[in-house]
Amino acid sequence: MQTATPRQPESVAPPKPIPLAPSIDLPERRRYRLKNALLGQPLHTDQLVHERLGKPTALAVFASDNLSSVAYGTEEIITHLVPYIGLAAFAMVMPITIALLVVLGFLILSYRQTIKAYPSAGGAYIVTRDNFGLLPAQVAGVALLTDYVLTVAVSVAAGTAALTSAASALTPYAVLIAVAFIVIIAFGNLRGVKESGRIFAVPTYFFIATMVALLVVGFSRMFFGHLPVQSIHKPGMIPAGHGGNGFLMGATLFVVLRAFASGGAAVTGVEAISNGVPAFRRPEWKNARSTLVVMGSTLGAMFFGLSWLDAHLHVNAYAKGTPTVISQIGKVVFGSGPLGHVLYFALQAGTTLILVLAANTSFADFPRLASFHAGDNFMPKQLTKRGHRLVFSNGILALSAASIFLVVITQAKVDRLIPLYAIGVFTSFTLSQAGMARHHIKEKEEGWRRGLFINATGAVLSLVVDVIIAITKFKPAGAILGAWVIIVLVPIMVYALTRLNKQYEAEAAELEGDAKAAAEAPILRRHVVLVLVDGLDRSTARAMQYARTLTPDDLRAVHVAYDADHAEKLAEEWRRLGLARFPLELVDCPDRRITRGVLEVVAEALDGQTEVTVLIPRREYRRFWHRLLHDRTADSIASAVSQLPHANVTFVPYHLGTEHQPEVHA
Repeated sequence: MQTATPRQPESVAPPKPIPLAPSIDLPERRRYRLKNALLGQPLHTDQLVHERLGKPTALAVFASDNLSSVAYGTEEIITHLVPYIGLAAFAMVMPITIALLVVLGFLILSYRQTIKAYPSAGGAYIVTRDNFGLLPAQVAGVALLTDYVLTVAVSVAAGTAALTSAASALTPYAVLIAVAFIVIIAFGNLRGVKESGRIFAVPTYFFIATMVALLVVGFSRMFFGHLPVQSIHKPGMIPAGHGGNGFLMGATLFVVLRAFASGGAAVTGVEAISNGVPAFRRPEWKNARSTLVVMGSTLGAMFFGLSWLDAHLHVNAYAKGTPTVISQIGKVVFGSGPLGHVLYFALQAGTTLILVLAANTSFADFPRLASFHAGDNFMPKQLTKRGHRLVFSNGILALSAASIFLVVITQAKVDRLIPLYAIGVFTSFTLSQAGMARHHIKEKEEGWRRGLFINATGAVLSLVVDVIIAITKFKPAGAILGAWVIIVLVPIMVYALTRLNKQYEAEAAELEGDAKAAAEAPILRRHVVLVLVDGLDRSTARAMQYARTLTPDDLRAVHVAYDADHAEKLAEEWRRLGLARFPLELVDCPDRRITRGVLEVVAEALDGQTEVTVLIPRREYRRFWHRLLHDRTADSIASAVSQLPHANVTFVPYHLGTEHQPEVHA
């Protein structure tokens, strides 16, 4: 008679994981050895705290997207003004740049508030979730996730454009180069946060150094009157319109707003640090706030300086996108001497690197944000798992696949990607700052009125920019893609995520319902074990050997006789070997429905007091293509049988092709 195990008191501490005995020597799979060779040895979970970033390294990891905007922000403004007002466009560059810097200033102040209030990271998603609920949070999160994918695509496309500007022979290979850039950055991030920070820190600071050289030399030459004004009518450049009088130099308000919206790409990336606060060393929130200020100030200074130089030089953009505006400015500023050539190519190298590494910000933030969604049951649970090097590897791989797809379908053309860009991030800006405004009203912590003013102003400015982008980029002239794609895509994705959430919640409710009662339910009186037999071989013998260890009340071998001759030969062999301990039951199956035949045998054994276990010998193959040579009937049998109450299926594996096979005795 079995006695129930006494229930432990509730005060007893739960069991802890037991480490494996050091004497156990198990062979590692080839895939795991390859992963070790490529990514390095796995990091233990308790090493996560040591993967934190100092401020200089964190600036390189999180600021590359923000700082890289300098390379194309001014060019986007020019591109949308010159066709309408010609030379007058350069008089409008600085006012639009200053307006964007005002937006940038309020975003920095706003996200300083966010980092302090929500130091656990999550940025717009967590702020919106806590203040407006889960559904609005999905809008903020999905908008930001799509923008991260676009950031990768735009960054590598722009980086490729900078590279082909300096080496035009590479232009036919632009798509392959862009895809290679994505693969390299993904690989660096799979090696770990700290490792990727070390890899990508030098290029970020190299770009800052080359930009400082450009601005210092440029303003020095401009001050002394040695900086020649350029023609805007060179072959291949965007055709210039004719300016007029008035406050907008003859441009319509729509044209100016479209230029403003395109230049708005220059202030994206501000949210990156708020999404990655836990990656900083302690005190995390203080280090994150100071890094945010350094990042924003650096961007503002470089964007302002480059726009001022362009306003003086009158450098127009080329219709095909290359050479870029920053490349042309570099050639003019540095001159044609030997040192000038060195500085120019250094600028192009730095620009290429920072544009490509701008994608790294997305690789740092997308997996983390996706893990928050997955933790709330709105995305696949695989995205919550940390991988080999304590990073969210599945998120990195998902981001890589999505961005490569975008690069391929747009042929790595920046002008095809820019219309999709920025609307997602400004949507998340708006929701985040509105959420922070509500947070201040609810909590009324010290200094809440000042925080409310900053965040409310930031929310209004972000909303205005968002509306401008949505209207002016809804369907750009001559472009197939536009902001309408994101406007349509975000609701569809939110709907899909809510459906996924309902599925997860339904599964959880079903699994948790009466779990305690099911675990403590009395066991059934009898246990019957059925071993499915197709032929007498080592895999079947192994299953029969395992069946005996279960010591059931009834043990039988079952063969579904879909082929009469084969069944007769099997029965004869069974008798010849004298397997009396295993009665062989032949089940007639004239219609060859093997799964149905097994179901009938199992159903016959189920009488309300019997637990049935079906053992299925399974051959495991060393090579993937070997599996293609055999059917998967066992899977369909398992799926059908497992739906019957008190019927269980166990696969007994036998590995073919291994050097040392265990002995089996039937």
